[in-house]
Amino acid sequence: MNRWAFLEELRKELSFLPENDIEERLSFYGEMIDDRMEDGLSQEEAVAAIGSVEEIVSQVISDTPLSKIAKERLKPKIRLSFWTIFLIVLGSPVWLSVLISVFAVVFAVYASVWSIIISFWSVFVSLLASGFALTAASFIFFFLEKGLTGLVSFGVGLICIGLSIFVFYGCKTATRGILTLTKKLAKAIKNGFVRRSAQ
Repeated sequence: MNRWAFLEELRKELSFLPENDIEERLSFYGEMIDDRMEDGLSQEEAVAAIGSVEEIVSQVISDTPLSKIAKERLKPKIRLSFWTIFLIVLGSPVWLSVLISVFAVVFAVYASVWSIIISFWSVFVSLLASGFALTAASFIFFFLEKGLTGLVSFGVGLICIGLSIFVFYGCKTATRGILTLTKKLAKAIKNGFVRRSAQ
């Protein structure tokens, strides 16, 4: 693929961005191609060295905030007539309440998932604190010549510390999983906006 065809395809695929962002990226990749050609590569080799348009677009989607993509997508492409605006305003009690409800449900589910993760971390902290407290208390019991109580306290303290280690790895894995899921959901939403702009 030559330089012109590459940049034209990239322009078409980046249509979900504002025009000045598209021009900035086209200028950036155009300069990259020119630099590689100055280093002795042919035009096709320079384009191939940059990577495919799909890879670039995927990276741009990941790097671009959802608000910027949504703002560009939701910007009206045509001038709305008086009657269209009137009907939108007239229907707003219905569609606005449905939209608010959808956002509220999504937020509630997201907050619930994170509250579960916070609860797991609370269990970890509680077990660890209990373990250290019981271990420290066992020495006090030994000092007060309550050997059996001290021994039980020391054993239970070690069990709590051991359990906290297992809970820590579970919490860490669950947190990482939720963060990964959050990133994937954000990327899916961005891709949804991008696909709609391509249609």
